[in-house]
Amino acid sequence: MTAMTPGSNIPLSAPRVAVDVAAPVRLDVSGLLLTADGKVRSDDDFIFYNQPSGPGVTYRSGGGAAPDAIVVDTAAVPPGIERIVVTASPDAAGQTFQGVEPTATVRDGDSGAPLATFTPPRLGAETALVVVEVYRRNGVWKVRAVGQGYANGLAGIATDFGVSVDEEPAAAQAPAAPVAPPVAPPAPPAPAPTRAFANSAPPAFDPRTAAAPPAAPAAPPAPSGKINLDKGRVNLQKNQTVSLVKGGRPLLSRVKMGLGWEPAYRGKDIDLDASVIAYGPQRNHLDSCYFGKLKILNESIVHSGDNLTGEGAGDDEVITVDLGRLPADATGLVFTVNSFSGQKFTEVAKAYCRLIDAASGEELVRFDLTGAEPQTGVMMAKLIRQFSGEWEMTAIGDFVKSRTVRGMVKPAAQAL
Repeated sequence: MTAMTPGSNIPLSAPRVAVDVAAPVRLDVSGLLLTADGKVRSDDDFIFYNQPSGPGVTYRSGGGAAPDAIVVDTAAVPPGIERIVVTASPDAAGQTFQGVEPTATVRDGDSGAPLATFTPPRLGAETALVVVEVYRRNGVWKVRAVGQGYANGLAGIATDFGVSVDEEPAAAQAPAAPVAPPVAPPAPPAPAPTRAFANSAPPAFDPRTAAAPPAAPAAPPAPSGKINLDKGRVNLQKNQTVSLVKGGRPLLSRVKMGLGWEPAYRGKDIDLDASVIAYGPQRNHLDSCYFGKLKILNESIVHSGDNLTGEGAGDDEVITVDLGRLPADATGLVFTVNSFSGQKFTEVAKAYCRLIDAASGEELVRFDLTGAEPQTGVMMAKLIRQFSGEWEMTAIGDFVKSRTVRGMVKPAAQAL
């Protein structure tokens, strides 16, 4: 049995597999059948407890005694379906994955023998999760560990993949008797929380039911679970993530990662080296771009060259990445800074990294490193290619004892 990590994949050794998701709390498990454009063909391709079967994909309830599962019969999946994503969300209303470690187990659908397991790392405020995907590649069926979280529940995932989510009608749709405007009205009591797709209550939306739910005041739409670039420059805090999507379109052009720093003490030069380390889907090291190797991966990543002092305004070193030209197996980039001369980061001031649109010069994302440790290396940020094709940037800000990029390869892989 294989223990998978985010982005890793294995070929399926059985034509019929079941993916169950277990956790210390009750979970709702669902499956979505997706075409090449990453969308469902219709609401019939959303498989969950209230719509338990679709072409080649079925929902299997554990009855409370065992985890729910999505069963995929690869021989029965329609030709136009390229992948089936398996999702999970806590059963309790408003519960997040904070402190909850869900584990997906991929099993032989006939014998029940486990083939692989995956436990997504570092979960927090997410209320829904794309756990794994079963996908077809060159006629071979595989499973990939994903672990992408959403903060707006299962409805947010469904909407992203093209499922129609019925909005509750606004109160204005029902006639109401005119009333005089009240003076300083007391706040109405908060409505009791209801859980989308609850087994004990009608679902928030049901693709199979044409009748609308009873009229009720419309709740404001839930905020997206991911920050994107639609509102302009994003200032990241440590461990925060931004999706490189603008106007609904993934950013797949050339970007520049500018890294800068200044000496903490006037008149004292400090020689730092910025680098980027490229990894494959199983955290395997592909190559490193630094002052000694200025171009890697068929020149889709290019380094500006070494800055020996850190003096002067602006970026000290710039690494240009052509996101659209990166090889398909390059799924993770970690940007690092090292002190080759051995000076510690406690002697550095105003270290930062910023992502820039190479065509327009517009600053898209910025991360200012706050605090310092007496170490010689720091992992500043990472870019991760999502299974949907878009890229996400996460601020890291973790310090490491290493004067060269070679010593950063292992800790940076662990940070992916």
